[in-house]
Parts: sequence; structure tokens; C-alpha cells
Amino acid sequence: MIDMHCHLDLYPNPLEVARQCKQRNIYVLSVTTTPKAWIGTQALAKGCDRIRTSLGLHPQLVHERYHEIDLFDELLPQAKYVGEIGLDGSKEYAEHREIQIRTFKLILERTERAGGRIMSIHSRSAADSVLDCLALHKDVGIPILHWFSGTKAQLKKAISMGCWFSVNPTMLSTKKGASLIAEIPRERILTETDGPFTKLDRQSLMPWDVEKAQLQLSYLWEIDPKQTEFILFSNLKSLVGNSV
Repeated sequence: MIDMHCHLDLYPNPLEVARQCKQRNIYVLSVTTTPKAWIGTQALAKGCDRIRTSLGLHPQLVHERYHEIDLFDELLPQAKYVGEIGLDGSKEYAEHREIQIRTFKLILERTERAGGRIMSIHSRSAADSVLDCLALHKDVGIPILHWFSGTKAQLKKAISMGCWFSVNPTMLSTKKGASLIAEIPRERILTETDGPFTKLDRQSLMPWDVEKAQLQLSYLWEIDPKQTEFILFSNLKSLVGNSV
């Protein structure tokens, strides 16, 4: 199983969650919301060779944590993945739009300069702006749009730009989400949970709940679950190479 977007450090019992992930052989991208959280979050994965820690600065926190951009630069050479980064166009963050865009562009610039990274990107109510920023940095790496919720036209543009997508059980359980996912090339999809924030039936999703997404994809694609699992693992290998 693959959880390509999970906030491991924000579970009430992160060490136990990491232990369970190791026991269940789950591949996890443990994203962070601030650079300051990266070192401690990476320590949670000690001894878990299928958990990778991603260096992030969440758009909803940028206005409070902009000063950590220097720490981002300092840690970037050690980080093989970048995220959670991006833009959030929700009404409650409208007043912070300018600093979000400025910071996102700066992160992309620094990441491109560092040779590019696999990135997990937040684009809620901001898909056009995210894609416009990505278009300015052709060598920034591989963008994975986490929980994409834009329009089909925006999705088409993202696909044409080479974006990947991580999808979760909550997204797959909605009509709009399933409709968007049906349009994504199968070779560009990975599963995620966005736990512990994302809930299904009032319960926070755990990394192993990506199995629900696998089953939902099987239903959507009208194929056997084992075949879905094979496709997803092939996608992961295609994305990260021999480091799986």
C-alpha cells in the first residue's frame, strides 16, 4: 500500500503509527507543514525504510511562518521530497494571498536551483495560480497535486504539464472527486490519506486506510483490486526509481 500524503507528526501517537506502517509494509510520504518540523518528523521514521519525510511550508501557515524560509533553504539539500507546499485560495486565507504566492514562487525557485524534487502540492481553490507558478519553473521536479479539486479544464491543463495526482478515500467517495479521477491517466495516480485531518465516517484516516482508496479505484476502473495494486506500485517505481 502507498500513502503519498500523510501528516505523520500530527497524529496523537505518531511513533505507534510509524510502527504500524512498518509492520504493514506501507510506503508513506510523511509531509510537513513547516521547515522547523522536518527534523523531528524525520526522526519518527527512524528504522522505517519505507517512510520518507518531505520538507514543507503549508500555504495556510505561510503568513505566520514566512521567517522559516531560510531554514527551508538550509534543510533542502538533505530532503529528497518537498511538501506540503502550494497555495490555498479559500476565503479565510484571501488576505494572505500575496505572501502565499511570493513564498510558493520562492520555494519553487530554490527547489529548481537544488536540482528539482518530487513535490506534494496543495491547490485548494487555487489550481490556476499553482499551475501558473509551476509553468515558470520547468526543471523544478515532479509535482504531485494532492487532493486536486479544481475543474476538468484545470485538470486537463495539469495533466498536459506533467503533473501527478494523489487521491484519497474521501475524494473518491464524492461524485465530483470520482469524476475528476476518472479523467486522470492511470499511470499518474497514487493513493494518499491526508491523515489525520481527513475523516471518513467521522474517523481520522490512518495510512493503512489507503486500502479503501485502492478498492474504490478498482471499482472506478472496473478492474480487479490486485491489478489496481500492481498499477499503483508500478507508478511508485516509475516516480522514484530504485529507491522504492
